[in-house]
Amino acid sequence: MNNSIFRFEKPANEPVMSYAPGSKERESVKAELKRQSETVIDIPLIIGGREVRTGNTGTVVAPHDHAHVLATYHRAGSGEVALAIDAAMEARKKWSKLPWEERAAVMLRAAELIAGKYRYVLNAATMLGQSKNAYQAEIDSVCELVDFLRFNTYFASEIYSVQPDSNTQAINRLEYRPLEGFVYCVSPFNFTAIAGNLNASPALMGNVTVWKPASAAILSNWYLMKIFQEAGLPNGVINFLPGQGSLISEVVLNSENLAGIHFTGSTKTFNGMWKTVGANLEKYRSYPKLVGETGGKDFIFAHPSADRKALLTALIRGAFEFQGQKCSAASRAYIPESLWAELKHDLVSTTGALKQGPPEVFSNFINAVIDEKAFDSIASYINRARESDCAEIIAGGKTDKSKGYYIQPTVIVTTDPHFVTLEEEIFGPALTVYVYKDSEFEATLELCDRTSPYALTGAIFAGCRQAIETAKCRLRYAAGNFYVNDKPTGAVVGQQPFGGARASGTNDKAGCHLNLLRWVSPRTIKETLIPANDYSYPSFED
Repeated sequence: MNNSIFRFEKPANEPVMSYAPGSKERESVKAELKRQSETVIDIPLIIGGREVRTGNTGTVVAPHDHAHVLATYHRAGSGEVALAIDAAMEARKKWSKLPWEERAAVMLRAAELIAGKYRYVLNAATMLGQSKNAYQAEIDSVCELVDFLRFNTYFASEIYSVQPDSNTQAINRLEYRPLEGFVYCVSPFNFTAIAGNLNASPALMGNVTVWKPASAAILSNWYLMKIFQEAGLPNGVINFLPGQGSLISEVVLNSENLAGIHFTGSTKTFNGMWKTVGANLEKYRSYPKLVGETGGKDFIFAHPSADRKALLTALIRGAFEFQGQKCSAASRAYIPESLWAELKHDLVSTTGALKQGPPEVFSNFINAVIDEKAFDSIASYINRARESDCAEIIAGGKTDKSKGYYIQPTVIVTTDPHFVTLEEEIFGPALTVYVYKDSEFEATLELCDRTSPYALTGAIFAGCRQAIETAKCRLRYAAGNFYVNDKPTGAVVGQQPFGGARASGTNDKAGCHLNLLRWVSPRTIKETLIPANDYSYPSFED
């Protein structure tokens, strides 16, 4: 038996490859893009380690060329969901008792497979299936995911080392038990890394999961599931269930063994789950732990002392990288009058110069939005701005879904601080600007805080230190991740733990120890060395 006290050292973040012309990584991912583009794979469910084909199939298409089928996948039915729950509960018997460093070894092996052997497989699948350019895919499906897997083992070792004081009369211990049941993981289309972490973080702490991947990200998620298996993950610890979310949730949320939900997606969907769990409380063996990262209406706020060039770069990258399909994307900006004239010229010209097209063409900054539903929703907001008397489209605004779901990066200027595109989440390449009077800096900070129900990310751009401190104070609860002189996207594991509150989620901070603590149920054990043999106390004596 291994009786050592094991501790993992803090890792370094995975280096981001450049994919510059002539680089080895550029040629490698091009070859993999060609291979995956010329292949249509069949994606089954994985239940208890076994591939299951239901015959109820759907297709995975490239968003930038929706006639191009990349895969056929099988959808889970109610029976398969029940089987997955049973498989998870069976696997839990051994996995929950496995020494934690053995579970960590699986995660670290998966990290090495992703960083090496499967780097270009995951990148290419993310580029094709989710229409991400090479750089966006690299920082997501490889670097962030590898960081999650490596840093989480370090965070786990820190958690397990925290123990209560003991003395000469008693030994006190804190046992970090896995939850009593399974965790339901619902992952989004926009980040492959999130899909991996939603499952890996509970599993590392000894839990088992039933995983419902987003239908628009099944290709990369399938490869990820196979990597976990190759890394030595025992059968049934993670169960892969593509299919209709409402059908899968109907079975899962009614199971007495539901112990937690790890979710990233829309606020509306998470609210519905929460309500269902609340209505079903008498069914569960314990109160399920609900962890959700949901919507955002993220802002960039500029003070008159802001660096104009830095502000411009943050607006372009923050609003338009990955077509604005990030919960952290900058979708509203508050700009002072004194900066606006020159900034407007630069913003219009830079936005208009952004290249758009398929991710296989590496010079394209903008690719396609994920599917037709998203396309129609984003286009409807742009049309409302076009038809409004209090809004003006100053850049972009054109849409085309004839071949791919393309929406030009769009900049809207409004005179109404409560215009719909300033308040509602669009989740697309649309930035709305509100120009305020320089003298109304603090009043506009209050306006920014009240405008949106969300509180995920935000940024202040200023050279004046007092302005920065004023913004940090006035916007204290407006963003769970707050940036000073930087875009409000791109949180790095181990450096900027990610999550927001209000309608943006439970703020359990993926990328640090706080998230892992949600997946344990601690038990305190006191062992008295010499038990008392007399019930009375000295104070009882006359």
